[in-house]
Amino acid sequence: QVQLVESGGGLVQPGGSLRLSCTASGSISRINTMGWYRQAPGKQRDFVATITSGDSSTSYANSVKGRFVISRDNAKNTVYLQMTSLTPNDTAVYYCYYSGGSVSWGQGTQVTVSS
Repeated sequence: QVQLVESGGGLVQPGGSLRLSCTASGSISRINTMGWYRQAPGKQRDFVATITSGDSSTSYANSVKGRFVISRDNAKNTVYLQMTSLTPNDTAVYYCYYSGGSVSWGQGTQVTVSS
């Protein structure tokens, strides 16, 4: 089992920035994918971005391309999501995701974009 702990959510004004972090612990596979999904009130959980452990290949949802950057520190088993140019449409609970033989989810961190 892999446990994920997220941090970095909060309230930010439109146009602002936030950085989310997620640290994995437990039985971490050397080859894995980590990333972020989000769920707005009354909506399904949607893909945001992922990054692989080997070549750090990234993938982004069209809605965040050019505004969000995902990165990772393999030595710390940590993945980051730098979010810029935030809009109210980015308001959601952001969930950390791990896939490496097993799948794990974090508990979620709230991001609210509002003036």
